[in-house]
Amino acid sequence: MFAPSAMTTGRSKASTSNDMTSRAIPASSVPPIAATTVDPFIQAGLNTSAALRRRFPRLATSSFLVAGDIASYLIAYFVLLSFLPGGLEGTIAERAFTIAALAAIILYASAGLYPGYRLHDHEHLRRRTIAAVKVAVLAAFGAIVLPEAERLPLAIVVFLGLGLIIQPFVHWLARALCFRLGMWGERAVVIGGRNLTPALVAHFTDHWQSGIRPEPFSPDTLEALPDGGPSIAVIAGDAGSLVPDLAAMRRKFTEVILLCDTPSLKVSGLRPADVGGEIGIRLTTGGSSVNSDLVRRIFDLAIAIPAAIVVTPFIGIAAAAIYAIDPGPVFFRHTREGRFGKPVHVLKLRTMYQDAEQRLEALFRDNPAMRAEWLSHFKLKDDPRILPVIGHMLRSSSIDELPQLANIIAGQMAIVGPRPFPEYHLSAMDSEFRDKRRSVTPGLTGLWQISERSDADIELQQQLDGFYIDNRSLWFDWHILLSTIPAVLKGKGAC
Repeated sequence: MFAPSAMTTGRSKASTSNDMTSRAIPASSVPPIAATTVDPFIQAGLNTSAALRRRFPRLATSSFLVAGDIASYLIAYFVLLSFLPGGLEGTIAERAFTIAALAAIILYASAGLYPGYRLHDHEHLRRRTIAAVKVAVLAAFGAIVLPEAERLPLAIVVFLGLGLIIQPFVHWLARALCFRLGMWGERAVVIGGRNLTPALVAHFTDHWQSGIRPEPFSPDTLEALPDGGPSIAVIAGDAGSLVPDLAAMRRKFTEVILLCDTPSLKVSGLRPADVGGEIGIRLTTGGSSVNSDLVRRIFDLAIAIPAAIVVTPFIGIAAAAIYAIDPGPVFFRHTREGRFGKPVHVLKLRTMYQDAEQRLEALFRDNPAMRAEWLSHFKLKDDPRILPVIGHMLRSSSIDELPQLANIIAGQMAIVGPRPFPEYHLSAMDSEFRDKRRSVTPGLTGLWQISERSDADIELQQQLDGFYIDNRSLWFDWHILLSTIPAVLKGKGAC
């Protein structure tokens, strides 16, 4: 969540390169020639002291995060210790795990994960996984060179895998501690077109994990900014009219970021161009390739088939409870719109009375406020149609959605994707966005479900789904899938 959470941004270099930043000494920081009252050595010492004060929070935060990763690997080691095969206990295994953990942390550092400001959570996951894979490959190579260590590579792979599972939780604790200590994030002036500035400031304040500590700013006062102030400028919206002299911004600030869209805030429809060696920022539709579709299909089947076997008994118990409260069909099939507009017969456990539609019409006749709530969210907080106890339990836990594993196995749905909505829900969305939704396979869970759940209105649902479609990747899917588990456990709403 950012997050899911952390931000993907474009950065300035020449024609607004997305990876490089411009670094220059602000003209206002150069002392005038006539200023000879201060000893040059004292002035140099003061400048060095100010630079250290600015860098200390970043260094301290990075140290906390490194300590968190070390703690994660220690936990992984002690968990794994009791499962190590005979002959691997002792000094050799400890040294191998220590070297593997140290190598992974060094690769994390080289990948910019300390402190990792302004990165999406799925980008953190991608970089950490790539680092772990590199260490595992080196371990396998070591087993070839040193035959007496042939059993170590598998143990190291399991050790690194456990570390990847534990690290996000410890990393979250370390970030929260740094935030409470006032060390997390970097001060940044926020410049937004079309009255975006207040929304951007509120967004970065709420999503502090991104590492941006926002300060509203008017470009008319650029030269009035005091030295030692924010070193970062975040620009969003119509930057052309807001910042006529981008070069002046680059001289004033250490880093200039041309902000791209976020999961919950539409900015400009842009995202960084990070493929094919391109520079700058390009418009994109987030299309998919045949290869990525094939990998996703394999990924879906690898999860859906075992999951269907495991959850079948729970579905049976839930079905019996539904029938006991309201005898009749326990499964509910509803036609939804799938990829390319093809109809998908979504399978769910029935959580409403069989006369649900009549109950809803009667409610709307007697309660206009409930009708307004329905038109805004297409959900009701106090829905009289839902079966007592079992209906609420199944919806809050999303167990009623589990039969859709059959839709996934049949290829009609995916594990991750925009949720398939009924026609009355889609009719509230504009035609252009509906065409965009049809370009991808609907999913069992999605960005909306882990971000806002049932609290999102139509506009925010479109924003979240649109962000996912524009930025979808296998890493993003993994992040959404892993984040679905705590979202469901919290029980904030139905999927």
